[in-house]
Amino acid sequence: MAAPGADDPVTVLRHGSAEALSLALMRARNRTLQWLAAFEDAGALRLVEVDRFSPPAWLAGHAGWFQEWWIARHVQRGRGDAADAQSLRLASIEPDADRWWHPQASTRAERWAMDLPLDEALRAWLMATFETTLDLLAQTPDGDDALFVFRAALWHEHTLDEAFAELAQALDLTPAVLGELWPEPPQRAARAAVALPARRWTLGSGRGGFVPELEKWAHDVALPATEIDAQPVSWAQYAEFVDDGGYDERRWWSDAGWAWLHAHVHEHGPRLPRYVEQIRRGVLLRDRGRVVHAAATQPVRHVTFHEAQAWCRWAGRRLPTEAEWEHAACAAASRGFAWGDVWEWVADRAQPYPGYAPGALARPQPAAAQAVLRGASWLTAPALRHPKARRFADPARDQGFCGFRSCAL
Repeated sequence: MAAPGADDPVTVLRHGSAEALSLALMRARNRTLQWLAAFEDAGALRLVEVDRFSPPAWLAGHAGWFQEWWIARHVQRGRGDAADAQSLRLASIEPDADRWWHPQASTRAERWAMDLPLDEALRAWLMATFETTLDLLAQTPDGDDALFVFRAALWHEHTLDEAFAELAQALDLTPAVLGELWPEPPQRAARAAVALPARRWTLGSGRGGFVPELEKWAHDVALPATEIDAQPVSWAQYAEFVDDGGYDERRWWSDAGWAWLHAHVHEHGPRLPRYVEQIRRGVLLRDRGRVVHAAATQPVRHVTFHEAQAWCRWAGRRLPTEAEWEHAACAAASRGFAWGDVWEWVADRAQPYPGYAPGALARPQPAAAQAVLRGASWLTAPALRHPKARRFADPARDQGFCGFRSCAL
């Protein structure tokens, strides 16, 4: 994998100077405002609750809250990742800011009924908090500790970008409304699986610069020889599983997966991946308010961990471990290994890496039942497209742009 340049978005996020971060933060905020405008144009700011999502006004306002909470109000911000996350904060410029936007102050369902600021009031909040962020950044010397909270703010705003995309899909926002916010997914020719030799691999990220919490810290693992798909499983491959009665055969499903499947069928009817209208005789997919034919070679998406695991068992294969996945992403690009079209479920359960100690941005430890996603989707912000990136998610989560690939047994 070639080393990125100094102006590469990933490098700016993790190692960028104050000047580079200032420009990157402006671009990220402009992107947030574009998303907000799209929801406004669609009349989607005042909708009733959409299951499993936060409203667009909350997501946008939370971007401003995060910057104020960690930068303007954070008296220990100069200590970087060593700061006490529970230390006393200064007061907000908005008395209701914590009630509205602190993530622990409300559930997703409650946020749809809250008196959140909208329209010009929301934009004024975003402008005021962002101007303070830039003013304080201009006074900050270069250095990993000093710039930590600004890099964290950039990382956080980029993560909201994909959250907006997931909500836009759920609300059927159209191509005319979304415009350049939603590029078409890539088309790839099929490639043969990649054989990888046994070796030791350094999993995770080393110290230096901004390192997202879930990547801490680099450690060596032993990898067996393996064969891994060059690309994620396609709609054509997944349709064979459906045609063969894969959703009806108990033997392909784990106990948790079978229980999830029956609960879902009881609530929603016959099971197909989320947003799929038909999968036999060609995949019909609900995409941005339209029903379209999905290209047979495109990766399957909006599938759960349970569905990915069941397909692998049916196919006589398995999900890769995240170490296998990361090794292939870093070492096998020249041999056809392609990633970044969809987030990919891997075999591991969510847990911190050895040697991890919570930093300033640490959240409560995830439930052991959560699974791991690796890579990125075609809608992930470029700054977050890193082969070491990982996410934790409930195995039943399917609203994200999630797919999978397989390994030989």
